[in-house]
Amino acid sequence: MSDMSEAPRMERGEDPASRMTNNRQFKLLADIPVRMSVEVGSTSLRLAEVMDLAEGSIVELDRQSDDLLDIMVNGALIAKGEVVTVNGRYGIRIVDIAATENRLAGIERRG
Repeated sequence: MSDMSEAPRMERGEDPASRMTNNRQFKLLADIPVRMSVEVGSTSLRLAEVMDLAEGSIVELDRQSDDLLDIMVNGALIAKGEVVTVNGRYGIRIVDIAATENRLAGIERRG
């Protein structure tokens, strides 16, 4: 988190003890590896079109070049971002975080 405005807020009437329990449960899960990927776009092709692909072929995707990219964790959308370069390697700058409910729904769906 870059500043305290992004820190989770305690809801009115929320029990501080339950928050501590949730933090302990998170610590148990914190070391589990997950797969992060970035989706530039997608398209549908017929098998014959895939078989015709060769070096230099161009496949048009369903996004504009200035659209934000989907940042996925284990297949669930968690954020949107834009490509950056860091020391000659690609990176992703997070621009928008998905709502917690949406992120958790993606995880629950796979459980």
